[in-house]
Amino acid sequence: MHKYKHLFFDLDRTLWDFESNSIETFRDIFGRHDLARVFPDFEVFIKTYKRHNEILWAKYRTGEIKKEQLRNDRFLLTLKEFGVDDMNLAVKMGDDYITISPTKRRVFPGTHEILNYLKDRYRLYIITNGFSEVQSVKLKNCDLEKYFDGVVTSEMAGVQKPHREIFHYAVTRVNAKKDSCLMIGDDPDTDIIGAKNFGMDQVYFNSMNKGCSVEPTYAINSLLELKDIL
Repeated sequence: MHKYKHLFFDLDRTLWDFESNSIETFRDIFGRHDLARVFPDFEVFIKTYKRHNEILWAKYRTGEIKKEQLRNDRFLLTLKEFGVDDMNLAVKMGDDYITISPTKRRVFPGTHEILNYLKDRYRLYIITNGFSEVQSVKLKNCDLEKYFDGVVTSEMAGVQKPHREIFHYAVTRVNAKKDSCLMIGDDPDTDIIGAKNFGMDQVYFNSMNKGCSVEPTYAINSLLELKDIL
């Protein structure tokens, strides 16, 4: 029960409410660029964007495309599907997303309570595939910075979760042994399988009651359930 000393949290969809914050950001972008002239409605815009974004993120994770291409093409392809081939607009939308989204402050219920509970008992870190320049702003704006001893991003490690190397990089960076570390995240494919393959115990934060393709060390539906484990 008390063997862990170092806790590694994913950020998006684990602590930071990615879906709610993204919707707020997209509404800002939709209004700022008068996208009602392009798309039938906001929901169609979001649905189209998400489809292209998921495909491009998969390519980014495997190294097929670079960060800048991901940032811009997800908006360009969304626009082109509705007859607007405007790279300048796509770049502006991409820049707006990177600038606006980290200013949004919604976190999951219990986030501050559980981190406050854990911070004097363990060393806490973030390990994320998100862009480095964005994640630090999110942590600061949500007043989460104070809980963490460090942030490890895939850009720093040179590989993304679920690669073993990012977990090795993170554990080595904090001078820890993997059997004293615990990974807490929402994504079975990146957080849970990645940590499991590396040999690190995992907590699957399953706020949406979705299935998991592997058996995690622990599973929770609420962040406050970490008190039962830690």
